[in-house]
Amino acid sequence: MRTHRFHHAWVMAAAIFMVLLCAAGVRATPSVFIVPLEREFGWSRALVSSAVSVNLVLYGLVGPFAAALMQKFGIRRTTLVSLCIIATGVALTNFIHAPWQLLLFWGVLVGLGTGTTAMVLGATVVQRWFVARRGLVMGLLTASTATGQLVFLPLLAMLVEHHGWRVVSFTVAGVVAAVIPLVAWLVRDRPSDVGLKPYGAAPDAEEVKASSVNPLANALGALGRASRKRDFWLLAGSFFICGATTNGLVGTHLIPACMDHGIPEVRAAGLLAVMGIFDLVGTTASGWMSDRFDNRWLLFWYYGLRGLALLYLPSAFEMSVFGLPLFAVFYGLDWIATVPPTVRLTTQTVGAEDGPIAFGWVVAAHQVGAGLGALGAGVIRTSLETYTPAWVVAGVICLAAALVVLRIGRGSVQAPPVVGVPAAH
Repeated sequence: MRTHRFHHAWVMAAAIFMVLLCAAGVRATPSVFIVPLEREFGWSRALVSSAVSVNLVLYGLVGPFAAALMQKFGIRRTTLVSLCIIATGVALTNFIHAPWQLLLFWGVLVGLGTGTTAMVLGATVVQRWFVARRGLVMGLLTASTATGQLVFLPLLAMLVEHHGWRVVSFTVAGVVAAVIPLVAWLVRDRPSDVGLKPYGAAPDAEEVKASSVNPLANALGALGRASRKRDFWLLAGSFFICGATTNGLVGTHLIPACMDHGIPEVRAAGLLAVMGIFDLVGTTASGWMSDRFDNRWLLFWYYGLRGLALLYLPSAFEMSVFGLPLFAVFYGLDWIATVPPTVRLTTQTVGAEDGPIAFGWVVAAHQVGAGLGALGAGVIRTSLETYTPAWVVAGVICLAAALVVLRIGRGSVQAPPVVGVPAAH
């Protein structure tokens, strides 16, 4: 094997960060589309939310099969195809004039594409390319969602305000298309493709070979094995609540809710960007802590603090200056800080071989929750002309999730030791 002072695993991490960054920007786009689509076509918020709901659910359901496809066909090819699907779906959204077209282009095509470039992509890269620093790298890759909001949302809101939502559609499609050559150039499937061992692996460590099993059978088989473990269902249930209260509720409806209270769209997008800044800090720190502390207690604090923040939100809308920025800071710190501990606990529960695919199924639960959260909040707003019941229900179920995660495992939960790296204490 060749030796390199700078390991290619870090190049992979940087390239995949860019992919996830763009996918995060795409997923953030509906929050600035909802009100313009209502105004142009006269569609209700519940109708527009239904397309977002389909997108979010497909984003999650594709995950396990995407992980299996990566095992069968490789990270590089799977990612390239998914980016092409995303760019096509976003570009075609520019030509919609009927609800079914929004459902097809944004709901189905973009949902399928972003589902392949989701958290399971990061988990697969970390599992395959890293032995040391797994928690830290997973935290950094997860933080790409926050950075995507930081980079894209204020710009998208300004473009919508000054040039209309169709310009935004073409702009986002162009950004995604620009990432495709980067992936073709830098991304490789396995460390052995560049003559290396995974970062931090012992010299005699054996590399997991490409799966010869049909991807569908592989995904369903991993689900069957994982579903026999109670902890898998506790992780999936808590992550369902995570999705409902982040991507589904706040990610989709905070900007329209702000506009209901007379807050301009650009300023509302700035609040999500502030969340992005603090989530970048919180999620990176969460990855670092997941290597060192009991991951159940990390999740307990994340869900508990999120629940309190959501219960505070209705009051924040009534405050003059500091209410919403304070919410953005505290909610942002643990927006997706739940991911690194959940990845680690899932791998511990089902084992390293099934870990990425099983986590894909946990992400599927997350996105089913996101879809129901987006749709439910839209229906509540349409029926009651207020989002307040949605914020309160979300806060209560987050507090319930904080209690559920403490039932995962018995005794002290630690990550299993890996070859070449001492167990964290």
